Amino acid sequence: MSPRARVAVYKVCWMGGCFSSDILAAINAAVDDGCHILSLSLGGGATEYFRDSVAIGAFNAMERGVVVSCSAGNAGPGVATLSNLAPWITTVGAGTLDRDFPAYVVLGNGKNYTGVSLYSGKPLPSTPIPFVFAGNATNSTIGNLCMPGTLLPEKVAGKIVLCERGINPRVQKGMVVKDAGGAGMVLANTAANGEELVADSHLLPATLVGEKAGNEIKTYVLSGPDTTATIVFGGTKIGVQPSPVVAAFSSRGPNAVTPEILKPDLIAPGVNILAGWTGTAGPTGLPADTRRVEFNIISGTSMSCPHVSGLAALLKGVHPDWSPAAIKSALMTSAYIDYPNGNSILDVATGQAATPFDIGAGHVDPPKAVDPGLVYDLTADDYLDFFCALNYTPPQIATIAPGRNFTCDSKKTYAVSKLNYPSFSVPFATATGSAGDSTATTTTLTYERTVTNVGSPATYKATTTAKVDGGEIKITVDPAVLEFTETGEKKSYTVKFTAPSLPSGSSGSGRLVWSDGKHIVGSPIAFTWT
Repeated sequence: MSPRARVAVYKVCWMGGCFSSDILAAINAAVDDGCHILSLSLGGGATEYFRDSVAIGAFNAMERGVVVSCSAGNAGPGVATLSNLAPWITTVGAGTLDRDFPAYVVLGNGKNYTGVSLYSGKPLPSTPIPFVFAGNATNSTIGNLCMPGTLLPEKVAGKIVLCERGINPRVQKGMVVKDAGGAGMVLANTAANGEELVADSHLLPATLVGEKAGNEIKTYVLSGPDTTATIVFGGTKIGVQPSPVVAAFSSRGPNAVTPEILKPDLIAPGVNILAGWTGTAGPTGLPADTRRVEFNIISGTSMSCPHVSGLAALLKGVHPDWSPAAIKSALMTSAYIDYPNGNSILDVATGQAATPFDIGAGHVDPPKAVDPGLVYDLTADDYLDFFCALNYTPPQIATIAPGRNFTCDSKKTYAVSKLNYPSFSVPFATATGSAGDSTATTTTLTYERTVTNVGSPATYKATTTAKVDGGEIKITVDPAVLEFTETGEKKSYTVKFTAPSLPSGSSGSGRLVWSDGKHIVGSPIAFTWT
């Protein structure tokens, strides 16, 4: 992403895990060593910021002008599954590329299905060979999952085995089939993973298919004793559409710690990514894998995070005086949410348009981020006010910002909605009327923002959109026109969101865009009712 950047590596993870002491020590060392960007492809779930070692270390880095980019987590597609929720962290979800590695399942009945695989060894015969369901080749109640020791060699030897996804690693299932004498494996997604396809460097000829294809293949393999199949590997395909789509594994919002802060912040490529690989392990990571490679194809938000880290380095090179918040804002407000044909980016988990809880501000767009027009800037002092809005005690604040000796002013009004964030998360409370009518009242929530002009003098006009099933949202921006006469000039505005009370669990989305005709400064809006 930033070809001329220099990389320093600090090891924090060991066989026993990634300990807070190591994470904090490495962050502090990197900052002391003069690093401008920190890329952390790790996280420990949702917890209060003063208990989150990554958030604590990242705050110290942010205070010293260092951008911190972190993975959103791989616990999707469930709601509120995010890690690294602190607003001073750039939290990155995962999307796909337009590159694929197809491997086709050809059944004895003539039907074929498309899966994915990185297997590159000796292929299977072109003519179908015996095909068996793992659940019929075992004495175990979980034999269908191809867990270690569950397959009977006399029922598997020389055959392709249909395994179902779940519990143990995908590549381990293939090793189990191979160890039992199997010739190949078709791995089928279940409802938990849907149609998401992640390519693996299997130890035997194998492919992963989606849930729908898996169900049809299973119906065939259970139809009689003489079913057959083969797997044909298609190599690398470029130009796969639609792309990007949100990965099912990418963790989702809402923010479980601070509902008023939208997370993730954005998405970047995180599926089937070419990545450097250690020489001390095979591409599957399994002890039995004796192959050695310098590069591997890997999926996860651990891959999308460094994409954004590199882009942050690129922006830092172009704008060395920008704060971490300004760089993050530029990446967010310039991100895109639609394909070139105008359709919304899709979520592979649902097959529907992705929401701000899936993609945040959208997919990064590097050229536009270099010249964003306006940015939402923040300082460490702004975050101290944010802590006061969260009712943090002085010791709790001191845990995150040691040496500040900061105490909240009892005469000052603090509000999370005043944090100058480039996105909006608007949590409404569901009210109940006299007859149990949850739409009996309307509520107005007010957010305050300040934008800084980082381009030429210009006049920006605001437009808003909102979509909520079962209700109508009114959005009022004041002022709706901002005129800038010089670079560096700041202008403030307020946004009022007025909505009826909807049943708990309802949600919606919208967008606020400032434009001068040249720049599009977009902010996602997410609505929830609880």
